[in-house]
Amino acid sequence: MFITLIADYGNGDPAFAEVTQRLLVELPGQINLVSVPAFSTLATGFWIAQLGLNPGPQERLIYHNCAPRQDDKQPRQDNEGEGLTYALLPNGVKVVGVNAGYTLSFIKDYAQMLHVVKVSRGGSQFRSRDVFPSAAAAIAKGDLSLLGAALDPSLIPDVPGDRVAWIDGYGNIKTTIAAHNVNLSPEAKVVIRVGDVVSDAIYSDGSFKVPEGTLAFAPGSSGWSVPNHSGSVRWMELFLRGGSAWERFGRPRVNQLVRF
Repeated sequence: MFITLIADYGNGDPAFAEVTQRLLVELPGQINLVSVPAFSTLATGFWIAQLGLNPGPQERLIYHNCAPRQDDKQPRQDNEGEGLTYALLPNGVKVVGVNAGYTLSFIKDYAQMLHVVKVSRGGSQFRSRDVFPSAAAAIAKGDLSLLGAALDPSLIPDVPGDRVAWIDGYGNIKTTIAAHNVNLSPEAKVVIRVGDVVSDAIYSDGSFKVPEGTLAFAPGSSGWSVPNHSGSVRWMELFLRGGSAWERFGRPRVNQLVRF
């Protein structure tokens, strides 16, 4: 089993090692780690879809945990938090993790199954290590006896179409602006605002089709084919050739507003 663990523990946090150990006890396999910013359900949902809907090993589980415990503002009893869910993607990828914020937003319209998982919502401050791995492993092995009620996709938030989704290691800013919603001519000048910072940019249908030092607003490398339909989803990206778009815009955080 190829397991992708997406969580907001922080790069290098030993919490990844603790959860990995528990998962491998229950489900031997190979684990790939993806760290997202603290409490960033948007980044979590983005990577669930980007990794889950694109080609990969046949036997795959995405196990995710980003649980801000913001579904109830009252004091928590027994460390209770958002509930565990299961989604089955069209390519057979199984997705198990907490339903919080935007974690399921990018896949809700593609999932062939979308259910609550009947496990405790409390019992530990570290539920992704102490409570959830056995349920995730059982589901990955084909045991669906823990599945509860189906989730209504309409009750899951839609993907906001104007946010920073991710900043990659080169300083490129991946956004949640769908390329098919951008009606601009190639090489058109455009003004971009990210947070409180504004910059001129050039719309491009390919990021490298701009001179060195130019900020491009272009369909990026992230997206996926639309299951059972023609076409694909592509997300717009801000790319400063020879520099960092992230630095240009004052080091914005994931989830900040993007306007053009």
